[in-house]
Amino acid sequence: MQGATDIAERLLAGDKSALARLISWAENADPRFPEALSVIYPRVGRAARVGITGPPGAGKSTLVNALAALLRERGETVGVLAIDPSSPFTGGALLGDRIRMEERAADAGVFIRSMASRGGRGGLARAAFDACDAMDAFGIDVLLIETVGVGQAEFDVAVAADTVVVVLCPGAGDGIQAMKAGILEVADVLVVNKADLPGADRLMLDLTEAVHTRNIRRADDGAGWEVPVVATTAASGAGVPALLEALDRHRAARARPELEASRRRKREEQVRRVVMERLEDELFGGGGFAERAESGLRSRATPYDVASAILAEVRGKRAEAR
Repeated sequence: MQGATDIAERLLAGDKSALARLISWAENADPRFPEALSVIYPRVGRAARVGITGPPGAGKSTLVNALAALLRERGETVGVLAIDPSSPFTGGALLGDRIRMEERAADAGVFIRSMASRGGRGGLARAAFDACDAMDAFGIDVLLIETVGVGQAEFDVAVAADTVVVVLCPGAGDGIQAMKAGILEVADVLVVNKADLPGADRLMLDLTEAVHTRNIRRADDGAGWEVPVVATTAASGAGVPALLEALDRHRAARARPELEASRRRKREEQVRRVVMERLEDELFGGGGFAERAESGLRSRATPYDVASAILAEVRGKRAEAR
């Protein structure tokens, strides 16, 4: 059995197999991961993290592939974390973005990892945050986080990324859905992909008007960033340089104190998630409260009454422990 410190040191020395192993530990909630993270954590925080999200069929994978190519042309290393739908049988990723990114997969300066969403709200797996930290500590310059695209619940990506790109395409009602879902408030950059299709100009106009009408500016951006709308056709590469320029401008617009403050708030959210996950495991895994809930419901108590009884017992145990 490989030790956490050994894997962490190998990762810091540039061993890609150690990076892959550490991400697997994160996915599987291996107890060795937190120990390894404590070793590599001083190296975390240098990578630019870009979330690519939007409805299925918008062309996110093709766009990520094109962005990775441009980043490599200017000498930056790239990590791609593709959050795929989970298999209902194995929990594993279904789509396999590495197949769709064959051109990049052979490049030593690109690290691609598919990860199952495992039912995570917003299409973002719990382990995605840890995987990004591992790739960051490895020394990768830019992380591209592509979500599964589940429509109206794409907000979790904003917690994992410094810059959020929302990708829409014409002819699918995406503009209306985005406005209804509040996705515009998540976006730092809006992209109309497949801009060669009919209706692209109208979607561009609708999104631009929506941005100006709502005066959408991300609150954590010190420069009062106004969300740009960029047209791309990722399959041909058209518009992708303009998208990369918008990403660079967003990165430059965020003064260091604002960026650090934003990342700190996101880390606080991550802490809350970890605490809630561990509490649930502790209470309903080995704590016996699953049986307590079942017996309470059998007695015809309401779910609220059962929950109140469980909370009262937890509080009582905490008071005794003091």
